[in-house]
Amino acid sequence: MQVRRALLSVSDKSGIVEFAQGLAALGIEIISTGGTAAALTAAGIAVKDVASHTGFPEIMGGRVKTLHPLIHGGLLGRRGIDEQVMADHGIAAIDLLAVNLYPFAQTVARADCSVAEAIENIDIGGPAMVRAAAKNHDAVTVLVDPTDYAAVLAALRASGETDASLRRRLAAKAYAHTAAYDTMVAAYLNTQGGAAPAVELPETLTLAFKRLLPLRYGENPHQQAAFYRDPAGNGVGSARLLQGKELSYNNIADADTAIECARRFAAPACVIVKHANPCGVAVRNDLAAAYEAAYRTDPTSAFGGIIACNREIDEVTARLMIERQFIEVLAAPSFSTAALTLLAGKPNLRVLATGELGPGIARLEYRSVNGGLLAQTSDELTLRPGDFKIVSQRVPGKEELGDLEFAWQVCQFVKSNAIVFARDRATVGVGAGQMSRVYSTRIAAIKATDENIAVAGAVMASDAFFPFRDGIDTAAGFGIRAVIQPGGSKRDDEVIAAANEHGMAMLFTGVRHFRH
Repeated sequence: MQVRRALLSVSDKSGIVEFAQGLAALGIEIISTGGTAAALTAAGIAVKDVASHTGFPEIMGGRVKTLHPLIHGGLLGRRGIDEQVMADHGIAAIDLLAVNLYPFAQTVARADCSVAEAIENIDIGGPAMVRAAAKNHDAVTVLVDPTDYAAVLAALRASGETDASLRRRLAAKAYAHTAAYDTMVAAYLNTQGGAAPAVELPETLTLAFKRLLPLRYGENPHQQAAFYRDPAGNGVGSARLLQGKELSYNNIADADTAIECARRFAAPACVIVKHANPCGVAVRNDLAAAYEAAYRTDPTSAFGGIIACNREIDEVTARLMIERQFIEVLAAPSFSTAALTLLAGKPNLRVLATGELGPGIARLEYRSVNGGLLAQTSDELTLRPGDFKIVSQRVPGKEELGDLEFAWQVCQFVKSNAIVFARDRATVGVGAGQMSRVYSTRIAAIKATDENIAVAGAVMASDAFFPFRDGIDTAAGFGIRAVIQPGGSKRDDEVIAAANEHGMAMLFTGVRHFRH
């Protein structure tokens, strides 16, 4: 399809001057609007204003300018079918459209953005033109991404036209662009401005995630994968890779667990994750001590693990880490200059700067199943004083209570059935992902014993209730002195009686933390 006339109207003006210069050099007439027309004119490019093309002025502060039959007829007119009607109404064919939309996401991300300003940044004419051109991609080339300008210019310089496969690829990209835009607007209107209560699980779920990077493969080498970013996120998706090899699918999944667990603690904390489960977590007065305590839990599993901290990593902590173990990913809000210089000596180590994490933000989590998608609100529930009930005869002491609260926070990030042993705000042993809670308890004890860590006197957290007393009996046999669990079993009385028999303190939280 020969390109004789192009309409350019872009919010993102990256490369638009060079693109227009290339079109003009090929003798292609250029129609443009507003800021785009001004930029092109300033660069010495001949431009026909849309108002001159349509014979109708922009009105309503620019709300109506391209919504005109001479524009949409030029984009939608079918070559070989509609020439006569186009001629009858003086409609000139528009063969190429370059449009990207008002910066809605950037506008509403600003803390000072008002609802009125957000509404004014909902583009109407742009999406209408993009959809029209994409629908008629048999004849029209539509561009929404500046990175595609070079390929189109190369095709036009070679033959004066674009081929059908290129136009179809660009049309698909155009529809994805408008779909993502509409999704952002819908999300904003559902959750902002006080217009209505937040809709967390809408009747129609629309998602817009921007591909951040293609991945070498998925969980296994025979699976294809890519990483898509939620613009509203502030975790692993928004972290900056400062050095190291490309992140893998499993790196990203494990880093997410580590970062989100580290986020939960106010004091300096270190979390080591291996294969989706924390294998060591500790809180101390300084980060180096927190790492030491977390690493001691399970040095065997820590090898090749993912480490996340909730404080800046300094040179002392960085040196300690890389001298102790092989690390796949190291994530923290920031890194000192000296730490980065030291870490540069490990060029394959992936270093992620998350920025200040802050508290967790309620959001939707998704999991695909064959033929559908599961969505749920994220598990941001934290234990606060007074949220639990002491159900045992023995009341836990202040230090025990602190350890129970710590173990409960860690347990939330361990795959169910989850058991966490803890002492002095550090993990002692972790049992994860077993079909039986008793076996998870035994595994936590085995891991501690293998690392010569005494279990006696430690506390235990369970992500869900104990259905029988056998889990408590098993824990008591290893010397566990206090337990925190949701409660809610039909046999709670039996479980409480077992705790009392063993002189254990027991807390019920009333909530569970399954993690599948």
